[in-house]
Amino acid sequence: MHSIPYGKQFIDQSDIDAVTDTLKSNFLTQGPKIAEFEKKFATYVGSKYAVAVSNGTAALHLANLALGVQKGDKIITTPITFAATANASMFMGAEINFVDIDSKTLCIDIDKVEKLLKSKPRGTFKGIVPVDFAGFAVDLERLKKIADEYGLWIIEDACHAPGGYFLDSKKNKQFCGNGNFADMSVFSFHPVKHIAMGEGGMVTTNNQNLYDKLCLFRTHGITKSEDLLEENHGAWYYEMHELGYNYRLTDIQAALGISQLNKAQDALKKRRKIADYYNQSFQNTKVNIANANTNIGNAFHLYVIQIKNRKALYNDLRNKQIYAQVHYIPVHLLPYYKQFGWKLGDMPVAENYYNHCLSLPMFPSLTKQEQNFVIQSILEWIQ
Repeated sequence: MHSIPYGKQFIDQSDIDAVTDTLKSNFLTQGPKIAEFEKKFATYVGSKYAVAVSNGTAALHLANLALGVQKGDKIITTPITFAATANASMFMGAEINFVDIDSKTLCIDIDKVEKLLKSKPRGTFKGIVPVDFAGFAVDLERLKKIADEYGLWIIEDACHAPGGYFLDSKKNKQFCGNGNFADMSVFSFHPVKHIAMGEGGMVTTNNQNLYDKLCLFRTHGITKSEDLLEENHGAWYYEMHELGYNYRLTDIQAALGISQLNKAQDALKKRRKIADYYNQSFQNTKVNIANANTNIGNAFHLYVIQIKNRKALYNDLRNKQIYAQVHYIPVHLLPYYKQFGWKLGDMPVAENYYNHCLSLPMFPSLTKQEQNFVIQSILEWIQ
């Protein structure tokens, strides 16, 4: 059997043709494909606005900028995520307060968030960044009620979950990034994600004021909008109103994103089918299948199991060229964050999860033969 990664992109001829057409066009960047991609992505997730940027980290940073996060602001997030979730607030000089995960959902424990807020004076915390970990959508309806009570904003890190959703109190599907509960949501288009563009990111929101700020900060803080100009010397004229960044996406990437988005629903169905087969195969075995591996709304960026002696299984699979992965090292235990006083024992559920978790191959082009080889290899190892 050839090597099997935990995730990879799927690029077909339609993707190649889309990029080739853009390479032959008049615009490689700052052209019409950006707006087209933004409009189609906003429609896909159900938001009013979408702002395309250079990567997921840039999306997180811009969201913090738009909300005016300042030095000393205390922000709540989960320790089980990629470091960028916390880093983006740190860029602003904020202080990160980690809250442990729920063992069932593997996402931030909303009960513990509420307990933390009740234990501190009102106004202590400014915002919360929940993560739709592995593709499982956080119950933002409930989190929004708590956030409103304590005056917190919400940035939803939905990088794992385009197309994912949770059921609200009326049993309606609330899709990740639709803006009904979070102030902003962010997405990533890294090759292992649902929409593969090499690099790229998106911020969605229903708030026009935040949208305008995102657009301004994305491109150096510079505007040519006649409604915003203090003067107007001619069609060439522009003004810099904020200290912004060059976080633009190229038309080449946007063209690929549009093509990938056209196949997103089909790819999501394949991910859920793969997850179903894993679930069936591991029933009544020593493999611990997280409750989060339900197909109700899960976008399945990852399929995570938990097992004793994870390192031995990890090495055994690698010897068979099955490149499972560990997601993630708890952020509070990374050396950079330990300098702020975080230590082993602070997040017991997250730490226990990390000691046993393993992400199995999960991508739309995974064949049944490849998946059977993965499953067989695991079952043989645990017997």
